[in-house]
Amino acid sequence: MTTTTATSTTTSVSTAPTADARALGLAHYAARGVLEVVLAQHGITFDEQIALRAAVTADAPQTADALVAQVRHSLKADPAAIRATLDELRDRGLLVTDGAHLRPTDAGRDVLAAVAAETAPVSARVWGGIPAEDLAAAGRVLALVTERANAEFAALTA
Repeated sequence: MTTTTATSTTTSVSTAPTADARALGLAHYAARGVLEVVLAQHGITFDEQIALRAAVTADAPQTADALVAQVRHSLKADPAAIRATLDELRDRGLLVTDGAHLRPTDAGRDVLAAVAAETAPVSARVWGGIPAEDLAAAGRVLALVTERANAEFAALTA
């Protein structure tokens, strides 16, 4: 935009910020902050929600080891901490042991459904109005960053 007055001319160029690790982190923590407020209202932590969602969305009941592996892939958390999270979910009746498997209870499914219903309008406000082509480009970049970071994580923890 160029503005001209009787004594001067100024030029202002609006540029989009470059995507980088900091921008990604800020976006993650902004969205996670909103989610954690809703989760707290239901007495569930972020890590518990991730573990419970893994159990709920699985095609078949998972063993504890399979859930630990899946949650570790998502959170990059210590397996012992993930097992403690699974124990907390069992203690609270959100997961139940069924032979060698863990499966979500109706209460666990209900908690996730309530959280999804409460966060849906917020998500719509956050994501609404962003052009489809921008979302597609961001999705491609995020998928590539995730792939590369997962490879680096695997190399560092091998």
